[in-house]
Amino acid sequence: MNDISQSPERRQIAPGGSRSLLPSPDQRERLRKRRAFKDHFSRYGIGIAGIGVVAALAMIFVYLFSEVAPMFRSASVSPQASYNAPGVDADDELVHLALERYNILGSSFSRSGRATFFEIADGDVRASFELPTPDGAEVSAVGVGAPRSQSIAYGFDNGQVALGVVEYEMTFPDNQRHIEPKLTQPLGDEPITLDEQGRALSVIGVQVSDRGSYIAGATDDGRLLVASFDTRQNLMTGEVTVEQTVVELPGIEGEPQQILIDGRFRHLYVSDERGYIHHFDISNLNNVEYVEAVQVTDSGYVSSMAYLNGTVSVIAGTSEGELSQWIPVRDSHNAYSLVRIRDFASYNGAIRHIQPEYIRRGFLVGDDRGNVGIHYTTSGRDLFQSSLSDQAIRMTAISPSNNLALITDQGNQLQVAEVSNPHPEISFSALWNKVWYEGRSEPRHVWQASSGSNEFEPKMSLMPLTVGTLKAAFYAMLFATPLALMGAVYTAYFMTPRLRGKVKPTIEIMEALPTVILGFLAGLWLAPFIEGSLPAVFSILIFMPLAMLATAYAWSRLPENLRNAIPDGWEAVLLLPTILLVGWLSVAMSPYLEIWLFDGSMRQWLTNIGINYDQRNALVVGIAMGFAVIPTIFSIAEDAVFNVPRHLTQGSLALGATRWQTVMGVVLPTASPGMFSAVMMGFGRAVGETMIVLMATGNSPIMNFNIFEGMRTLSANIAVELPETAVGSSHFRVLFLAALVLLGFTFVINTAAEIVRQRLRKRYSSL
Repeated sequence: MNDISQSPERRQIAPGGSRSLLPSPDQRERLRKRRAFKDHFSRYGIGIAGIGVVAALAMIFVYLFSEVAPMFRSASVSPQASYNAPGVDADDELVHLALERYNILGSSFSRSGRATFFEIADGDVRASFELPTPDGAEVSAVGVGAPRSQSIAYGFDNGQVALGVVEYEMTFPDNQRHIEPKLTQPLGDEPITLDEQGRALSVIGVQVSDRGSYIAGATDDGRLLVASFDTRQNLMTGEVTVEQTVVELPGIEGEPQQILIDGRFRHLYVSDERGYIHHFDISNLNNVEYVEAVQVTDSGYVSSMAYLNGTVSVIAGTSEGELSQWIPVRDSHNAYSLVRIRDFASYNGAIRHIQPEYIRRGFLVGDDRGNVGIHYTTSGRDLFQSSLSDQAIRMTAISPSNNLALITDQGNQLQVAEVSNPHPEISFSALWNKVWYEGRSEPRHVWQASSGSNEFEPKMSLMPLTVGTLKAAFYAMLFATPLALMGAVYTAYFMTPRLRGKVKPTIEIMEALPTVILGFLAGLWLAPFIEGSLPAVFSILIFMPLAMLATAYAWSRLPENLRNAIPDGWEAVLLLPTILLVGWLSVAMSPYLEIWLFDGSMRQWLTNIGINYDQRNALVVGIAMGFAVIPTIFSIAEDAVFNVPRHLTQGSLALGATRWQTVMGVVLPTASPGMFSAVMMGFGRAVGETMIVLMATGNSPIMNFNIFEGMRTLSANIAVELPETAVGSSHFRVLFLAALVLLGFTFVINTAAEIVRQRLRKRYSSL
């Protein structure tokens, strides 16, 4: 007894005479402290981990936003230097101003026919050239071609014209770039006669492209002439011959002010002092047609107009300071008409000069109050407008790299200004609203971000991609949700434990299948199979449920002793022969159904009734992506149903409810928060899926929910185009915006889903 009482451990005699050792008070205190430490560590550790996850998501959002935000900044113009325009005397007039791509040399053309090339930094003259002038003639008109052509034409008072084209020769002496300017004359060293009557040319327009050269002019007696020039060079002698065709255009009311010719030599526009633009079709010089006259303004006249890059859109400025964009739109009869599609911010004074950018759809504007502005057509943005001179703006020029501008005023004072305008083509309306693009008959949502042509107009509407994402997710969930939820309910509540132990792991293993394999099979096997067996697909959808109901009815009519031979929970196994038989019959009968019902081809029948069918379409994506989403929904929903407390279901059964009544009235309400979470998890995966959509669709960014046509999703578009785009470009940042939209979309959906789940949980927590 003394030994026991003096032992540090307390001994207790348990029932049956055995003895057990219990911890001493000190040991229990140490255990309590250890558990308390673990509890605190777990609590704060999990909390810190949760905060870390939220912080990581926030940092992802901040990073994406930092890449997106620069797209929506306005342009800025910062004057750097100022000097008198080189090559223009006090008694002369500046008629054209230009920059070369490296911002080293500028060029000025005076009315006397002198071309001067100067250093932009300080205005020092590098070279000077004179265009040939006929003896005794004077310059009466000057016309400038598209900026990319670097062409200028001088018209004389004897009906002749001289055409000059600026070229730059680049060398690298001592590893230093040296640019040598040249002024070539593609039509020969002597002026060419445009008007055989020898009348003075009051207005002249020119266009030079790889298709040839066109020059149009208005004479002082009101006639309009257009000439095409085809130059040929003898390879042996180097002699250049020029074939010329001159046609007189129909007369117009009003005095011509300016003439424009497009680069495809199809449209010719003449503005007059009454505010009209006259449209001619010159695609066939043997049959020139006067198309129409459109009124630009009713309170003034068209003071300046210019072609944008691509020579499709015309920007018209008026004496009242109005700016508008016009494009030729083709109707159902293949006839073009000039349509006003967009207006820009007005100016206080008359528009004096419009200078288009070289490779974008932007342009600079100067008015007679000294204001200069920058605008962009596709986005409809007015990016900059400010007063840069006390005098009227005479001429502006923008470099091909769009980062430097030359601005001259009425006093021939030239300003060199740095321009920052990296992303003018992006705006909220261009990304989400319909935009009227060049070559389209109406405003549309279009995604076509790049092309091999420098004249291409980027079309970056996110609506087709967003609709495509929702379309793919919708059809995938339409296929997966009923199968996954019903399978989860049956597996968790009706299936025997032994069969459940085989089915549940098998379906969960499906989630480990690489999506690239599913996309590969969908694109190379499933899509051609569905295309060749469309009647089989619809036969399965119709006859499979009917066959399952018929099998169930037949099973219920069998003798009871036969039905009792099959244990409860194994009914699904009995349906396998029915499923296989109906599937085989549907595929086997598909060719005959096509012959009997669809004249041999169901795809052609769909086309005939106005339903487009693409081989890789939303139906293929719905099946393939639904197959990938089913394991996620099934696993979470099955756990939610299986974990419904047994006393609830047993109580329901004890009160006389059937098993199906118990499922509908007790199991589903109790498990609804978990099942709803399962559906939202599956939806999130469907929205973010990339490889299946990438390989099983045609990646066509279209705006419809036709199950027989494809789509392009946000995630697939990012995967395809991000590796090929230039870092920091507008296209690059729009793809980051697509990622931000995808992140925000899933965040909003998941937040709403969690709110709904919590409310469902609170509502049915009393069960």
